[in-house]
Amino acid sequence: MAVSRALRRLLRVRDLEEEQSRLALESALGELHRLEQALTAAFERERRGRRLVESGVQTGQLADRLAGFEETRSASSHALILQPRIGSKNEEVSERRQEFLLKRMERRQAETLIQETEAKEAVEAARRGQQSLDDWYSSRLYREGSGAEDDLPANPVHESPRR
Repeated sequence: MAVSRALRRLLRVRDLEEEQSRLALESALGELHRLEQALTAAFERERRGRRLVESGVQTGQLADRLAGFEETRSASSHALILQPRIGSKNEEVSERRQEFLLKRMERRQAETLIQETEAKEAVEAARRGQQSLDDWYSSRLYREGSGAEDDLPANPVHESPRR
């Protein structure tokens, strides 16, 4: 009962599916990371805009205050746009992670099936080897036993007793 080519092919397919799933997960995580960095940059831009408004108030520069207000407004709207995208990307990452774990489990099941089959084959081969040794030893003893009987006379009644 050798491990069939179909089982080995199944393991290869499962391995490829796991790899593709891992790459999709990494891609989704990279996109999530990029969106989170953009959100952090928007928050930083909003803080700089508020500081510009403060400095414009202190110096009396109307242009600085207006630029600060516009920078704050623009950064806030950018953050508002990014937050739902981050939420949906988090959901996608979660789905991709589940898919990856499922594919990993499927691959490991195929590996386990092949390993169990190979272990059974090894046990069976060892049993057959031991059976061959047992048969050889038994036949050797039988031949040696047959050879000893050939040395005895065929009719012991006619033979004189030995003392």
